[in-house]
Amino acid sequence: MPIKDVFLPLVGQPRGPALAAIEKCVAVAADLGARITALALEEDAFVRPKVMLPDDPDAAEAKGAAGAGDMQQLLNAFAAATSRASVRAQSRSGKVPADQIASVLAEHARFSDLTLVPVKPHDSRTEHIIETFLFESGRPLLLCPEQHVDELRPEFENVMIAWDHSARAARAVGDAMPILQAAASVCVVTVTDDNTDAMAQSGTALVDHLREHGVHASFETAKGSGSSIGKVLGSWAKSHAIDAIVMGAYHHSRLNEIVWGGVTKTVIGQPPCWVMISH
Repeated sequence: MPIKDVFLPLVGQPRGPALAAIEKCVAVAADLGARITALALEEDAFVRPKVMLPDDPDAAEAKGAAGAGDMQQLLNAFAAATSRASVRAQSRSGKVPADQIASVLAEHARFSDLTLVPVKPHDSRTEHIIETFLFESGRPLLLCPEQHVDELRPEFENVMIAWDHSARAARAVGDAMPILQAAASVCVVTVTDDNTDAMAQSGTALVDHLREHGVHASFETAKGSGSSIGKVLGSWAKSHAIDAIVMGAYHHSRLNEIVWGGVTKTVIGQPPCWVMISH
């Protein structure tokens, strides 16, 4: 199924990297030929107003900031980006209790083919939102790393599939099929220090399956050599000029784990490039 309807949640502060990530996400939607819908949410909480004297030098600045809050600045950046990209777009905004923001966003994501998520590195709020999307939206995510935003291309020419032979990885491949079909180069990569026949057969079988969908991929293994799988994938992606990684997410919910699954934690906390992830 082609990707025709994408979703962009807008939360947090309108910092430079966040605004640049919005621009790149809109460019991806334009490249896919998809409509993009943004939902900006902020915490619905009472904030006691600051009392200022008439001659307070901070009064004028505070008044200007109040006229265009964080949420409105994010929406303004989205509107400007969609106008420049000439992409079909719509946006909404609202205020909800802080503990409901992630669930409300995930509910809206159910009505899209793909959710684009700007990722602030090692940010607990972003990680919580991503986890909620994975378990409650039923849709794949495309992570946009804010720290690498200047290096990202909206076209996914070189794509890597992180293949661990699991059902989750298979789901991710299916979700990413339109992107894989449009790519110039696709490589299936399994991180292992023990290259068994069964592992090779699994990778070869996936390559054969992709060929039936018009995707001509190759299969390789990468040695872990004691490093975490997430770091190995990141290094491999960087050394091979990969535009996007396709991977499956961890299996258990956060409630059932002391820490997140290793590879998922590494990639979500600090994506090395665009990462399309499914659960």
